[in-house]
Amino acid sequence: MSPIESDEHQALRAAVAALGRKYGRDYLAGRAREGGHPDELWADAAQLGYLGVNLPEEYGGGGGGIAELSIVLEELGAAGCPLLMMVVSPAICGTVIARFGTESQKREWLPGLADGSRTMAFGITEPDAGSNSHRITTTARRDGDDWLLTGRKVFISGVDIADATLIVGRTEDSRTGRLKPCLFIVPRDAPGFGRSVIDMELQAAEKQFELTLDDVRLPASALVGDEDAGLLQLFAGLNPERIMTAAFAIGMGRYALAKAVDYAKTRQVWKDPIGAHQAVAHPLAAAHVDLELARLMMQKAAHLYDTGDDMGAGEAANMAKYAAGEACVKAVDQSVHTLGGNGLTRAYGLASLITASRVARIAPVSREMILNFISHQTLGLPKSY
Repeated sequence: MSPIESDEHQALRAAVAALGRKYGRDYLAGRAREGGHPDELWADAAQLGYLGVNLPEEYGGGGGGIAELSIVLEELGAAGCPLLMMVVSPAICGTVIARFGTESQKREWLPGLADGSRTMAFGITEPDAGSNSHRITTTARRDGDDWLLTGRKVFISGVDIADATLIVGRTEDSRTGRLKPCLFIVPRDAPGFGRSVIDMELQAAEKQFELTLDDVRLPASALVGDEDAGLLQLFAGLNPERIMTAAFAIGMGRYALAKAVDYAKTRQVWKDPIGAHQAVAHPLAAAHVDLELARLMMQKAAHLYDTGDDMGAGEAANMAKYAAGEACVKAVDQSVHTLGGNGLTRAYGLASLITASRVARIAPVSREMILNFISHQTLGLPKSY
């Protein structure tokens, strides 16, 4: 792996950045205020091949990997218009189906996920099983050739616009009687599949939902992959999720930092622009350093994942997500502080990022759980739970 991006990746960055500038922060914020979705940006990104850049060419994708998809999301974020559903639909669901789905599932879903005409949501979090996936209580039991799925999920993004949701449930191992994770494709109109909006302070185009599954009947073909390899398949989706969350955070941090730098270059209170003063300049420079370091770890994680090193990618993806979340929060905080009172006005578009930047620290896994993973898996320290 070279720490220097290829010419192809640099060209992809430039092209996506141009698309992002066409829309920008005002477009995305306006869509959110109106209760709408960024359909026009989604359609343009799809038409240019950006949404499915990580999916196999034989199913309409670009034949790239998470490295390319993370570039797309980062650059849209740096332009102020990140697409959260990119994390969910092509990165998690598309990856899992491409790696473990049946040929029928691949042909049914991947072309639509690649060209943006279909989207999928991803449901793992539960009210009583936040970071502890072993406490998931959504269960699937056999009923003849069908499955019956029962349970609840919370904080599931974009269910209202998704054609289906990839649900993480648990089935009983016939040999041990223990429950094991499995993944099921649940169509949005499946009987017994309900959803309700969660009232969030965070203003975003993608809404959060609580899901209820009341004996949702699914055909055998709804099960993704091997029933006995559910944990492997689950983490095949969670590692890209962490990498893409890092891309989301880095892009947001870059956007905020660019706004602050522009302001510091022109805002003059005394003789010189405020950016000439080290108390203003140095924190912005440090924020830039942190974002660049986080991107390097994100690139490493994407490289490991795309080359098939799931174990190595797990560690790196967690580190990337942690580093990016911290760098994003610091960059946004310092950017708002640089603008002073203006940083809290709607006109400058930074104040809403104070809340949004915290998402990268909390979701899809908290920074504390990442530190648990590193302390246990990397450092070999004993567990506290």
